Amino acid sequence: MARILLKDIFHLHTSYEEEDRQGLDLLIDGNIVSQIGKDLDFSPDEGDRVIDCSRHVVVPGFVNTHHHFYQTLTRNIPAVQNVELFDWLVNLYEIWKKIDEDAVFYSSVLAMAELMKTGCTTSTDHHYLYPRGFSTDLMGVQFEAADKVGMRFSPTRGSMSLSKKDGGLPPDSVVQGEEEILEDSERVIRQYHDESELAMRKIVLAPCSPFSVTEELMKQSAELARRYNVRLHTHVAETKDENDYCVEVYGRRPLKLMEDTGFVGRDVFYAHGIYFNDDELQLLAETGTHISHCPSSNMRLGSGICRVTEMLPLGINVALGVDGSASNDSSDMLGELRHALLLQRVKYGADALNAREVFRMANENGAALLGFPRIGQLKTGWAADIAIFDVHKPEYAGALSDPLAALIFSGYNHGTDYTIVNGQVTVDRGRLTGFPEEDLTRRVNTIAAAMLE
Repeated sequence: MARILLKDIFHLHTSYEEEDRQGLDLLIDGNIVSQIGKDLDFSPDEGDRVIDCSRHVVVPGFVNTHHHFYQTLTRNIPAVQNVELFDWLVNLYEIWKKIDEDAVFYSSVLAMAELMKTGCTTSTDHHYLYPRGFSTDLMGVQFEAADKVGMRFSPTRGSMSLSKKDGGLPPDSVVQGEEEILEDSERVIRQYHDESELAMRKIVLAPCSPFSVTEELMKQSAELARRYNVRLHTHVAETKDENDYCVEVYGRRPLKLMEDTGFVGRDVFYAHGIYFNDDELQLLAETGTHISHCPSSNMRLGSGICRVTEMLPLGINVALGVDGSASNDSSDMLGELRHALLLQRVKYGADALNAREVFRMANENGAALLGFPRIGQLKTGWAADIAIFDVHKPEYAGALSDPLAALIFSGYNHGTDYTIVNGQVTVDRGRLTGFPEEDLTRRVNTIAAAMLE
């Protein structure tokens, strides 16, 4: 692989613990950071590249820990612009049940494209819809999309087993039997999961939520995941309605249900986690269970404010997710950092979170949550996953007394100038390198319109 030198970096942020520095070079050799220092000795060979970073803030690529890629096809639909989660789901399931192979592929490319163009280099995806008649390897389609755009990808094999006839929310045509779910979950682990430190593909098992799968499926999914040493994921405590549902149906609050099914621990992460009480926060801390905080979605659906400011001092690992594009309406990763900072201040005051803490959530905490030991920081020997932002533009003028914080306090265009994943330039001068953007836009609009009809 060719080498890339990031030359004369205006502002370099390597990790939460280290001081930011200016005027350094960073050399990428293959897929890792090989040197960081002043005026590095570099004689480019054929295929090598030098990128002038004298206008740029350079940071570790962000890690997105919760998303639903397919929802890029159903953004901003008037019927669900002003409803809460359960009504939102019931309306949209009737559209989502029409998803086919093209819809999965192009929605995945679009979501990853937006993420990468806003600084994200590693993402998961929680796909739990398996419409009847969808005979293609769905996760294979998603990995093909990730390969096209160059994303480091750790998707979940999601699942739903409770349909309307069983007291759940989704239509019968998008749920599967539990034996089928578990068999396919084992297949995708064996076929795709890579345990290496710099893996481009990892698998997570993810029953959708306490109101869309059975207690038994939660237990068996946890057992299967631990047999193969893969992570576990689900939605927990996102709304008051969910808490009420679990008390009524299971006789327990959601976290107690998770505990009873073995769905807690350092290999488990929950999306949202808004409605935990004090005792439940202690349990999360004691078990090392992670939280994927999705502030934009929580605001969009009026779900509530996650207790991040109380979680972090307890040692709970909180990372960031943009959540599905029908409850966020974008896949703007840098925008998610800004919302995370501001939303905590609404509840906890102006000093609730600072900019460096939010960057740690988006980088190091996300890497720990997904189980990637050598991403999320820029160190020699670590992954060359890097987001590069030009801050010498009008929207950042006057904000450069703290260039790192300027990225989330200031600006209105959250796009990178360059994004590098695994040592490859995936966004070059603001444009995708792996997929033609005009074709992507046209295809997604065509598919979305057909699904709505």
